[in-house]
Amino acid sequence: MALRFPRLRTIRPAVFLAAMLSAAPAAALAQDSEAAPPKHQKKPPDAPTRLPKADRLQGLDFLFGALKAAPDEASAKHVEARIWAIWLHTPSDTAALLMTRAKAAMDAGQMDVALKLLDAVIKLRPDYIEAWNRRATVYYLQNDYEHSLEDIEQVLVREPRHFGALAGLGMIMQDLGDNKRALDAFRQALAVNPYLDKVPEMVRVLTEKVEGRDI
Repeated sequence: MALRFPRLRTIRPAVFLAAMLSAAPAAALAQDSEAAPPKHQKKPPDAPTRLPKADRLQGLDFLFGALKAAPDEASAKHVEARIWAIWLHTPSDTAALLMTRAKAAMDAGQMDVALKLLDAVIKLRPDYIEAWNRRATVYYLQNDYEHSLEDIEQVLVREPRHFGALAGLGMIMQDLGDNKRALDAFRQALAVNPYLDKVPEMVRVLTEKVEGRDI
């Protein structure tokens, strides 16, 4: 089902940019390296990334279940890193190289270069979720919310559980002043990943604004 977004107006600068990039990699600088669990903690089972599509989906199902059942934040972050690794993987060496160059361009602040590289990835592999996701981030950094929202929609059509894209959607809706939609998006993100950084506090603040305080 297509997402419906409000008509965009002139927007202010991205006030919550730092929070989005540090807490909700979505619209997303996906994690290119995996987080290791503390030495004293038992490592949750990994789901390999180089698998046929059906097996990769089963691996994601397993990891999303583990994410919801994680006993603490450290365990959740390890599972989250495995999910990002699967999302980031592509069987195309060309797409992988272009993604690496796009990330380097983003890190260097060369957003126009990154955008052209990501355009090429999406043209080559339109089914590659993380290319849409990362391009949404570039558009966000350029304050182009309309195109960022369009790319977030492409991510969520392919993977409705993409907590990064849901959190990014919440950030944009909040910046646009649509607190209700922002709250809905943040709640959906937390339903998938209860340990997202900063999002629980955003939900608390927005709940008071949208629904009022309990008497």
